[in-house]
Amino acid sequence: MTGTTDPADRTSGDPEGIYESLHSEIDRVLIGNDEAVEYLTIALLTRGHLLLEGVPGIAKTTLANLFARTTGLEYNRIQMTPDTLPADITGTHIYRQGPGTFELQRGPIFANLVVADEINRATPKTQSALLEAMEERRVTIEGETLSLPDPFMVVATQNPIETEGVYQLPEAQRDRFQFKLTLDLPDRTDERELLDRFDDDPDLGPDNVKQVIDPQALVDARRTVQAVHIAPPVKEYVLDLVAATREHADVSHGASPRATLAFLNGAKARAAINGREYAIPDDIKSMAVPVLRHRLVLSTDADLSDIDSADVVAEIVETIEPPGAEADEAFDPLAAHEGGNNPFD
Repeated sequence: MTGTTDPADRTSGDPEGIYESLHSEIDRVLIGNDEAVEYLTIALLTRGHLLLEGVPGIAKTTLANLFARTTGLEYNRIQMTPDTLPADITGTHIYRQGPGTFELQRGPIFANLVVADEINRATPKTQSALLEAMEERRVTIEGETLSLPDPFMVVATQNPIETEGVYQLPEAQRDRFQFKLTLDLPDRTDERELLDRFDDDPDLGPDNVKQVIDPQALVDARRTVQAVHIAPPVKEYVLDLVAATREHADVSHGASPRATLAFLNGAKARAAINGREYAIPDDIKSMAVPVLRHRLVLSTDADLSDIDSADVVAEIVETIEPPGAEADEAFDPLAAHEGGNNPFD
């Protein structure tokens, strides 16, 4: 991690304070990205990776850059193209004529936050260069295995409307992304605010934000997230949702155990950034689509019928009753938190 923070701006390491600091600072440049900032924070706190999908011009790459600067993460961007080679990502050994030796030239993957811009423009072979890095936090270059920086996080972007010169992400690649978010166009109010901001300051951008957390705060926050309690009924709810994806008529291949762990870790982080020491079913429900939509392989009939995987996930969530559903209306999460009781134990 790079950069420095003003002592007055340093968070104490609690996940809630970290999220609020990051959101406030990023909102100085971009507005209307609350969900994306929340999931970026969750991914950072749980060692996850994020896939951002959206049409050109909605600031996907800028958002990742802002997030890197506000967290103090060392940031590298890789522009994916059909001629990008695996060595362009991981690095290679270069021959130095003077001393007559080979020297390791590290690739852009050696950073805290790596943005794979338009990842679906790279060939499957090149995309596969990210597999080891995303799962094991290391890369192998010509037989030499090297560890990546900690923290390490991949944020990939892709454009859903282009069909020429793009490649579908392999299933193994998609499964390594903890979440997939679809960024929409801003509403009129937010876009007007954007107009006013850039009218006042045409150079507004990532250089206008500052680092608001330090490395130790991140380490402490990760420990807090790890300690969040998930009661057995909530775990069973996760298992019910994942199992339903494997049995649904429109799904050929359902979610893997990696999706189950994504729910577990994501729910802990979401609870923590909302000031709770325990997860509730709403934590699971809220992230069902981001966790599952990119992991499902739909049947041929579903593809021909233009059924969307997000709709399948939404249907599954509607059909499976969460624990404590009969008491949802009477349950006040804030009051329960203040009282120190977990109603789902």
